[in-house]
Amino acid sequence: MEVFGVPIETVYLYGLIGSGAFTVLYLLFGDLLEGVFESIQFLHPTLLFSFLTFFSAGGFLFEVYSPVHGILAGVLSASLALILVTLLNVFVLIPLRNTEESLVYHESDLKGRIGTVITPIPEDGFGEILIESISGRIARTAASFDQTEIAYGEKVLVIDSVKGVVQVKKYNEFQKYF
Repeated sequence: MEVFGVPIETVYLYGLIGSGAFTVLYLLFGDLLEGVFESIQFLHPTLLFSFLTFFSAGGFLFEVYSPVHGILAGVLSASLALILVTLLNVFVLIPLRNTEESLVYHESDLKGRIGTVITPIPEDGFGEILIESISGRIARTAASFDQTEIAYGEKVLVIDSVKGVVQVKKYNEFQKYF
């Protein structure tokens, strides 16, 4: 089969090369296009380029290596591409969009948190504490709220944060007996 005097295998191959080139360009300049396609979720450039790549590759493989030719090869490769792009969207892109998290925190978010002293805090000086959370670890400069010395490895409670320095005091954990 020919399209405008060009064999269909060549058209599929050119489509594969072109969609591959557009994919590379999208990797380089993708941030510019994100704003354009932001409101239309199903026309995401990643999905469009993936569909074109799968369609071209499937059509080329059907035409060259199988007894299926012509319109049937195009329909089968489009169906295969649609299935693969749907799987890509459902199992890769949607979870990636939903798991985007920021590690940004405010000083006020640290109040009431429990940390561990990693650099001893002298009575009238500064030390360092480590606060662990689900999203990671935060190391902060700390000063004693009560002006008492706090040793390495002790648990502390963050009372306040002033100019980037957290004010802490020893944490006394009460045990519950039932």
